[in-house]
Amino acid sequence: MTILIKELSDEEFQVTVNAKNPTSHNVTLTDDVHQNLTNGKASKKELIEFSFKFLLEREPNTSILSSFELSVISGYFPEYTKTVKEWSGKN
Repeated sequence: MTILIKELSDEEFQVTVNAKNPTSHNVTLTDDVHQNLTNGKASKKELIEFSFKFLLEREPNTSILSSFELSVISGYFPEYTKTVKEWSGKN
């Protein structure tokens, strides 16, 4: 399974998950959310890739929303924010 990330604008990304059933997702990542989660210690693309790996450990790619703002992940998985901050070295 591969994750391809295409930057559409500074805050809009298209993420393609190449799996048995390929999926495409439009992800919004604002500067504020990016800064809050990583303190600038990871690029937006790195954060999105990490976030998709996080999601794919918990659900199939076909269950991931087709369009979402990255911060909504914590609404579904409360451990998301802590996991990202540990990964990025912000804590």
